Amino acid sequence: MKKQKHTDENPEVKEACENCETTQANESTEQAADQIVDEIEQMKQQFAELNDKNLRLMAEFDNYRKRTLKERMDLIKTAGEKLLADMLPLVDDFERGLKAMETSDDVQAVKDGVDLIYNKFIAFLLQNGVKAIPTDNEVFDTEFHEAITTFPAATDDLKGKIIDCASKGYTLNDKVIRFSKVVVGE
Repeated sequence: MKKQKHTDENPEVKEACENCETTQANESTEQAADQIVDEIEQMKQQFAELNDKNLRLMAEFDNYRKRTLKERMDLIKTAGEKLLADMLPLVDDFERGLKAMETSDDVQAVKDGVDLIYNKFIAFLLQNGVKAIPTDNEVFDTEFHEAITTFPAATDDLKGKIIDCASKGYTLNDKVIRFSKVVVGE
């Protein structure tokens, strides 16, 4: 048998070819539409998963934020607890000293007792990072000292130096917590 040529002369063949082309086009369009629908479904699923992850992450972060705020508040409330507990022996010493002052006739013994308590308290402050700011014959420094007044210096070498200290200043771990109130020579 001979193959028939696809020409305008044979209308049946022409119609069959057109139907075949239309069918092929419809099939490829349906396949493309099915692919698009599948991709949309996959994207919807990915969106749902990502949205769920995002919501969970936001909830976890919110819980973390609340927990750290609570911990910070607890820390602020109890921050001085150890320091105050360490000071209680000093309070005990003061109470014993006050009792001894009521019954003691020996003034020197009372003075010695107060000196011991004072030295113990200064040692306690040093252990906790509190240091007195030196002022004796020091050059006036606005980072550590507060001038309450100036006084004419007796000699030229006292100009700009501290002549007297009205109130000691202190640092806590090298941060000034109270400035020294001083008289400066001019």
